[in-house]
Amino acid sequence: MQENLAAPVGTALDRFIHQKQEQFPFATGELSQLLRDIALAGKIVNREINRAGLINITGAYGAQNIQGEEQQKLDVIANVRFIRALRNGGEVCGIISEEEDELIDTGKPEGKYVVAIDPLDGSSNIDVNVSIGTIFSVYRRVSEQGTPVEARDVLQIGHKQVAAGYLLYGSSTMLVYTTGYGVHGFTYEPSLGEFFLSNPNMQIPATSNIYSCNEGNARDFPAEITAYLDFCKDQKYSARYIGSLVADFHRNLLKGGIYLYPSTKKAPNGKLRLMYECNALAYIVEQAGGKATDGKRRILDIPPTELHQRCPLYIGSTEMVERVEGFLKNA
Repeated sequence: MQENLAAPVGTALDRFIHQKQEQFPFATGELSQLLRDIALAGKIVNREINRAGLINITGAYGAQNIQGEEQQKLDVIANVRFIRALRNGGEVCGIISEEEDELIDTGKPEGKYVVAIDPLDGSSNIDVNVSIGTIFSVYRRVSEQGTPVEARDVLQIGHKQVAAGYLLYGSSTMLVYTTGYGVHGFTYEPSLGEFFLSNPNMQIPATSNIYSCNEGNARDFPAEITAYLDFCKDQKYSARYIGSLVADFHRNLLKGGIYLYPSTKKAPNGKLRLMYECNALAYIVEQAGGKATDGKRRILDIPPTELHQRCPLYIGSTEMVERVEGFLKNA
């Protein structure tokens, strides 16, 4: 009877991270602390998003980022919050952000890690109260610890990631991450101020009937992708496109599906950023049994040459991604 009156609330993020620390014999707690720092910044950004309409922080900021995209006020706030949390945590020597032109030296040369982050994905949805998110990647630095961070520390190939994840700010706020040992999802309980394990060992279905694509650009897609979309319609697949990469990816991770952002005439190299978006989600989806490609190459095998490099992205259920590759084989 007493058990029914006080049901367990589940495993908190901090406890889960502590329990999994033995998976990293080379680490002495720094990666665990880094993940906690990201979770803390996520809680703060979640608070700002939830009260944005009340304190006039929706709308455009009045500047453009390095991508040439108009920054929203919450873009700027999220960027500041995550950079501050990572800098204060002391485990990170360098940060690259989609909202910043250059590599950020945190002033912590003893830090073992570098982070690539998209502080607030889906900015165009902020003002209309649709799900948005944060995407992050973590790498071990390659330069000598104790020296200033270098470009080669952050320009690492995707399969070198030691952790990646995202926060989804939606009907509930979730943190999903992997350290190379499966994908785990945590849901934020605001009254307790904690993330609790809600989705352990997430696995994406091998196939589905969902495709996610901005078909407003269809006339500029390669002919092979137009043919694939026709195939989806012939099969009576469901089109599901939110316009926030994190939200579309999260739905497909749970239910199966494929997300497509092809090259176009306007953006022949694709629109999404390799370092801030594609690598992190590719690492997650592979850990969940899925696949990610630019149409010809595994995303995690694409060598980065610049901080804001772009690439096409086809990501999701393995069988669906492989079918797209089949369409593109002779492109």
